[in-house]
Amino acid sequence: MHPPRAHCAHPIRRRSTLISDVLHRGDVLTKYEDQLRQALSQVGRSSRSSSEFTPAFELPSSSSALREFFAVADPHFAELGTVGSSRLVLLDLMGNPATRTVKTLASLVIVARAVLHTERTGEPVMIVTPSSANKATALRDAVLRAYRTGLSDPDRLRIVTVVPEAARPKLWSSALSEDTALAARNPMCVLAPGGPEVKPLTRQVVDTIAQELAARTGFRLWHTLDLANYQCCDAVRAFAEHAELPQAPGVTRSHAHAVSSAFGLLGHHFGTTLLPAPTAAPQYFLVQHMATPDMVLSLYDATPPTYRLDPATGLYHQHEDPHYPAATFDPAENLEPTFYTRRPATSPAMNQLIRTHGGGGVVVSLHECLSRYSETRALLADTAVELPADPRHLREWSLVMVLTGVLTGMERGLLDTDEVVVHGSGSYGLKDFTPIPDSRVREIADAEQLRQVVFAAANGRTP
Repeated sequence: MHPPRAHCAHPIRRRSTLISDVLHRGDVLTKYEDQLRQALSQVGRSSRSSSEFTPAFELPSSSSALREFFAVADPHFAELGTVGSSRLVLLDLMGNPATRTVKTLASLVIVARAVLHTERTGEPVMIVTPSSANKATALRDAVLRAYRTGLSDPDRLRIVTVVPEAARPKLWSSALSEDTALAARNPMCVLAPGGPEVKPLTRQVVDTIAQELAARTGFRLWHTLDLANYQCCDAVRAFAEHAELPQAPGVTRSHAHAVSSAFGLLGHHFGTTLLPAPTAAPQYFLVQHMATPDMVLSLYDATPPTYRLDPATGLYHQHEDPHYPAATFDPAENLEPTFYTRRPATSPAMNQLIRTHGGGGVVVSLHECLSRYSETRALLADTAVELPADPRHLREWSLVMVLTGVLTGMERGLLDTDEVVVHGSGSYGLKDFTPIPDSRVREIADAEQLRQVVFAAANGRTP
């Protein structure tokens, strides 16, 4: 059993200096270009062969245009203070104001690889990806940046994104939706509820039309969901940590992350294997929500606990499993649709890392996130991240989730370490973006309708 949380059980003690104040800020290519290219090469050599189209794991040659393209990828650290006996540091991966999500760097690399392919072969590339919202936003922004920096143009590069209906309030408007010609070539599809899920539907369509599309339009269709496309980019987190936040001997450090499949942490671990000198094996702490808790359940070989309604409070309670919320508004709630993957294939790899080197996991509820919202805002007060004062204005809960999970894990004895690096993977509110109007999305219900959209996008017209 775990006792109810006492308010402010771990008062925050501030440090006088932010890491970002004393370290040189700069984009990924300025600081880690050689290491990023090395990671790409390593992943390219180890990736399984497939008949499916995949551009080479390489970037175009260095140029002022390429540096401008990558300029918004700026991972950096900021002190959050000390909670209990643990130092908390934010790894801010949300610096791109056009996305506010960790998906920026991987999306830039994916698009840069597509650009290189068109340069070498003359073949145009159409990216197709399913997403819960953020990956779609980041990839679309990367395509738009390629247009604006002159790396590519709509004749050589296009993108089709597919998201579930629940993602509609999180879709960022940009020139790809506001400009009629660009919107026709780069459609955002919203999949109606009650039918297939976005991942298997997109996979089915890509598998069945890729050859026909190339023959009829010249476009090579690239389904970018493969872990390898993200692993090499998430390795940059380890490069940044090694350069800017070295771990002192004898100090234990855990990396906390709100996860669906934990691609980011697996990429971080991969990056540690490419460092020039051995480092202490990282510990990982997973934070999930109640709609998709599969990685935490797999880690502990557990099943969800039974909740009972308390008529006096209207809350559901359980006190059997400390890895699950003690209280929730609804045991079936979907706190953050960003995290939608069920039974992720990455669970065995994460389980092995955590069981070997330490770490853990916890599931959080909306009730817990709201209860700790003021604490979370206080932790972030001296960083570049500003949470809305009213949590109802928040549209991306990843950062609030992970900080809630860290504080909860410390209280329950699930997270006991000298330092915690909090991977800030997403946070934005209503004032940060303009949603795509309903009139600018393509509503689809099945594979045939998505097929029509893809062909229409290749031909530059509305289906």
